[in-house]
This record gives sequence, structure tokens and C-alpha cells, in this order.
Amino acid sequence: MYQGNNQVEKDLRLFRIWLKATKSIFDNVIEDIKSHGLTAENFMVLELLYNKGPQYIQTISEKLMIPSGSITYVVNKLEKKELLKKEQDQSNRRYWKVIITEKGEELFNEIFPIHVEVIVKNLSSLSENQKEELAGLLKTVGLAAKELQKEG
Repeated sequence: MYQGNNQVEKDLRLFRIWLKATKSIFDNVIEDIKSHGLTAENFMVLELLYNKGPQYIQTISEKLMIPSGSITYVVNKLEKKELLKKEQDQSNRRYWKVIITEKGEELFNEIFPIHVEVIVKNLSSLSENQKEELAGLLKTVGLAAKELQKEG
């Protein structure tokens, strides 16, 4: 068994708690998304198109960090459900623009308030000050981790 100093043990404990909390919240959010007949990837694509407008498939892949082969599969599934449509770029026929349909917008308008409520309920155990403090701490950790990636 690994034996670290007191600070290392605290860091490992914090990391385990952080992972468990993240997983619990994420599981609740995913369960809500599934209840609407969508996968997490489906929801992320719809949300991006709803908020940012039409996007090229490659751009969606990059923004959502979903491999290009997988994003094509997701887009095709959503197109079959008539929640979005693809249009080939006339100037470069290798590119496809993805556009949310009216049916997709209607679905998103229906489910997004419920999605927000699930997130709010999951964070309701914290006061507003605790939420601000946690956001600041997570941002600090995230930025430091990003710097470590640059060094490595």
C-alpha cells in the first residue's frame, strides 16, 4: 500500500471526494437527459446548435471534444429524429453545416428548463457564497492543471 505524507493523503482524499461528487451530479444530469430520449452527446450537440447557431461538423467535434467519427454518428442519429439537418457547403463539398430544426428547437425549449432545474437541485445544498467560493477554487485548480499540461 502506498504511504505518503500527511499532505499527500489529504490531496488523495480530496481527489476521491471530488470524483465521487462529480460522478453523482453527472449521473443525475445524465439520467434527466436520458428521460427525454437523448444521450449526453445528443444533448450537447443540440445545446451547441441552439445557442451558437449552425456549425460545421468538424467545429462541433472540436468544441465538444467528440471524435469526428463519433460526431458524424451522433449528427446522423439526430437528423433521423428530425432534430437537426445537414447542408453541404457549396464552396467546399467536403464540409457539412449542421442546423437545428424547428422540431429540435421545440424539444430543446421544452427540456432545457427541466435540465436547469436538475442542476439547481444538485447544487442546492450550497449557499450562494459557497457556490462562488467553489467556482473560484475549481477555476484555480483547472487553470493550474492546464499549465501543467503545457509543461509536460
